[in-house]
Amino acid sequence: MIVLRREIGDVLRDARQRQGRTLREVSSAARVSLGYLSEVERGQKEASSELLGSICEALDIPMSLVLREVSDRVAVAEGLLIPDTIPADFATAVLGRQNPDGTARREDLQPVG
Repeated sequence: MIVLRREIGDVLRDARQRQGRTLREVSSAARVSLGYLSEVERGQKEASSELLGSICEALDIPMSLVLREVSDRVAVAEGLLIPDTIPADFATAVLGRQNPDGTARREDLQPVG
């Protein structure tokens, strides 16, 4: 069973750890207790939209990016395909090559950044 609060917590924790920040730093910036933030990250507490907004602001990441990552994780857990973030027609126009079905060739696409 998919538990949304766990997925949200995992995404927030991953973002914080990628930044090399501590729970204490983020909890202070988000104005939430360290213990509560820890429980949110472990999926033990539901974050309200206001709290999620504060945490995202403290991490300097858009809430939409967090929710998109959560959505992608839920889709994978449900066994659904996640659509490419690059529209096929754009990739084809840039690359000038495509599969027989008209979609961009995946091996030609390179990550940005």
